[in-house]
Amino acid sequence: MKKILVAEDNDSNFILMTYILKRDYEFQRAVNGREAVDMALAGGFDMVLMDIKMPVMDGLEATKLIKEKMPDLPVVALTANAFDSDRMLALEVGCDEFLTKPISSAKCLETIAKFIGK
Repeated sequence: MKKILVAEDNDSNFILMTYILKRDYEFQRAVNGREAVDMALAGGFDMVLMDIKMPVMDGLEATKLIKEKMPDLPVVALTANAFDSDRMLALEVGCDEFLTKPISSAKCLETIAKFIGK
């Protein structure tokens, strides 16, 4: 089963992601950007779902650090910031896709499948 790193500091958002992912994927949670970097670089994940606004280190910086070491690891930004400038920033640092919250389960699963299959 494919394994996803969910970088999400908000408990309710993580619970929603749990509901979306639990049937088709294994997953682990990072509660801040620094933890996401450490966990991603330790390996074992097929994809990262990255919240942008997190404590310690934001998702943009975390993505940049992950992509420097693991350019082929798909990173999908998940954020409540839906402006074009937010999308551009996320893509500039290496995010492979940009999804806005609240996320629909169908759109989330479709995006994941596009990168790593089911």
